[in-house]
This record gives sequence, structure tokens and C-alpha cells, in this order.
Amino acid sequence: MHSVSDETRGIVDLVLDYSRRRILATDTPLDHASSARELRRLAGPTISEEGLGSRRALSVFEHILAPACITTDHPQYLSFIPSAPSKAAIAFDLVVSASALYGGSWMEGSGAVYAENEVLGWLASEFGLPEGAGGVFVQGGTIGNLSALVAARDHARSVREAAGASPRPDGGWAVVCGAEAHSSIKSAARVMDVDVIPVLADEHGVLRAEAVREALEQHGERVFAVVATGGSTNFGVVDDIAGIAALKDDFDFWLHVDGAYGLTAMLSPLGRPHFAGVERADSVIVDPHKWLFAPYDVCALIYRDPELGRQAHTQHAEYLDVLTERAAYDPSDYSIQLTRRPRGLPLWFSLATYGVAAYREAVTHSIALARQIADEIERRPGLRLVRQPQLSVVVFERDGWERADYDRWSDRLLEEQRAFVVPSSHAGRPNTRFAIVNPLTTFEQLAGILDTME
Repeated sequence: MHSVSDETRGIVDLVLDYSRRRILATDTPLDHASSARELRRLAGPTISEEGLGSRRALSVFEHILAPACITTDHPQYLSFIPSAPSKAAIAFDLVVSASALYGGSWMEGSGAVYAENEVLGWLASEFGLPEGAGGVFVQGGTIGNLSALVAARDHARSVREAAGASPRPDGGWAVVCGAEAHSSIKSAARVMDVDVIPVLADEHGVLRAEAVREALEQHGERVFAVVATGGSTNFGVVDDIAGIAALKDDFDFWLHVDGAYGLTAMLSPLGRPHFAGVERADSVIVDPHKWLFAPYDVCALIYRDPELGRQAHTQHAEYLDVLTERAAYDPSDYSIQLTRRPRGLPLWFSLATYGVAAYREAVTHSIALARQIADEIERRPGLRLVRQPQLSVVVFERDGWERADYDRWSDRLLEEQRAFVVPSSHAGRPNTRFAIVNPLTTFEQLAGILDTME
């Protein structure tokens, strides 16, 4: 398995040929899920003592397993938050896998860490964070939010101990967030055994500073962090980050901005005005596999003061002494993950290849297209825009439709390979939504989907 032989040369040729065809394809179908029973019938047992051989194994993947997975970078994949990696980023992901790189320490991967840190520094600058801000690329937004909140609690605990107080306030620690904040915030709180104090948003879905102030006044020193959302998943709504950040003048808390989907909009002049106040954040996250055109799975976690992240997350063990005793930038010190691949490199390569201006143009396209199709929805009888889009998520309803109607329509779209658009809901009412991040998505495609609702 590990020697270079005719067999391994053949395997590499097979895999690279498939990868080339897939990367350069312009007609990859949406595809759809299959039942476990159907997959068992078609694929049969694939793991055995003797093995299938590379040609048969790749054939099973190409013709049976891959078509049972929906193509997330398809222009008409418009559900959840899609993925639309650039061709350069996809290609370089192969290089990262082929290069046997470890991205956890400067000692073992200084070149990779240097490149990743350049991207993190660029992002921090775009977000208005001070020079010296930095962090690490982690698996996804859930790990990013958890790591940031762990650092926030560790810092609050240190402040209390320095003041001679107990490390845990009466009633225990708590984090304040909007009632519509991403589910990963609640998940992180469960893991950390802290309370979540949900604050109701206004009628537009925006978490306002006044409501956060009330929560801070009521719960006092229990609150170690406030999470503001920089582009909610369901609507793409941006909280009142500037107002919430201003509360730091009166209250002592860590401001974390969950911008997994939406913070990328700051690259565009159409999106940047929504994000005033981000420059005061203590930590932020953004997922490049969403709107920064990188492959799955990668999240940029950035601290205003990386030292606070390092103090919270550095692991200590005898076999790690050779790392922890050195004054080097080790990415594994900044999140809960010790072992890590340099998952930021595909984004680095794509940025270095195409330049930042190409990214600004692509992000602007998505926001402009969302506004254009929102106007079209408002013009069409029988359709109702639930809320004007701030970023690139457009939520709308069909008059008279119940959840079963949306389900049938969604299933038919996928069966016909026209689009992947799943139902959603808000305030107990069913609806559907377009999540637009792919620069290849067109107005004509979206309008054609609307035609099917008549």
C-alpha cells in the first residue's frame, strides 16, 4: 500500500483522471440521495479481505456513490448555505492532500502556517480588527464558535481570579445571544455546561442593543460573552453589531461575532455598511467553504488578541514540551483541535491566484442578484417576500401553500434536476428560500424556478 509500484502508479492515474474530469466538468448534474437499500443493491459489499482493486472501487464511487450525493457547487443548489469553491481552490486541495503536510505547529509546517496566517491577517484587516489579530483555520463554524467561547470564558475566569474573586460567579456562567442565533451556540453552551440567555430580536429579526442591555443588567457578572450574528443562516440578517459593541463601554463582556455565512459580505461595498462595529469584536468566525469559495471544510477563527486564545487552548504534555517551550506560532494553540491539516491553504492559493478583486466582484454579484430576484418575487402575483434581503438569502411564500405543497414542489424540482430548493419556515409559517453564493447562478435560473410555482 505504501510503496511506489506499477499498481500505485495506476491508482494515481485513475484518481487524477477522475479528478480532472470532475473539476473541469460543466454539466455535472445535481443528483440526489438514494436509499440505503438501493445503495446496497447497486454497490454490494465493498470491504473484503481481498479488496476490489482500484479500478472497481473507483467505478463504484463514480457510478453509484457519487450520484447519490447532491452536488453542492451546482448553480441551482440554493438550499441551506451552498458551497461554490473556485477551480483553483479545488485543485489545490489535491496538492494539500498529496503533500503530507501537518498544520498544527510551526516546527512541522512553517511554510503552510505562514501562508494561512497571511490569509487570516488579510481577513482581520478587512473586518477592521487591529494589527496583530489572528487565529487559526478550524473544521467549521461549530468548532470556531466553541473555541471562541471557551477562550472568552477562560479570560473572564482569569479576570475574576486576578481580582480575588471566585473563578465562577454565583449562578454560573452564561452567554447572551439572539433567540435566532445559530444552533451551534446552544450546542457549544451544552458542551461547556454554561447557560444560554436568548434575547428576542425585533420584528426584522435583528438583535438590538437595547434588548442586550436589559439582559446584561439583569444577569450581571454571569455573562462572560455576547454573541452577535453577522448574517443569520435562515434570513441572512445582521444583528445590530455597532450598538452591541458600544455596550462594551458600560459592561465587561467578550463580543463574539458569528459571521460564518455573512461576514464575507464585508468584501463588497453592497454588504459592508451592515457590519459597522465588527472592528470592536474580541473574536469572529467566517466559513470560507460558504462564501469565500473554498472546499469543505474550513472556518477562519480570528481573535482580536490571539494570546487570549493561546492561553485558553494550549495543550500540555511531555511529548508536546518541544513545541510549548518554543516561542513559535503553533495553530493548534488557538482552538480545541490539536491535530489539524492546513485547511486554509486552498483558500490561500485561490486568493494568490485570482486576487482579492475577483472575490469582491463575486460577492457583490450574489448580493445584487438577491436584490434583483427579490424585486421579481414582489412583482409576481401569488408570491410574497417574507423579508427584504440584507445579504444573499431571499425568503418567500406562495399564497395558499401548506408545508405539504412546498414538499411536493421541492421534490419535483430535484427529481427533474431543475434545482435543489427545500422548504423552510418562520414564525410557524412554511416558506422557501434562495441562498445565493455561487457566481454562476443567474437571474434566469431563479426566475425559471419561480415559474414552477404557478
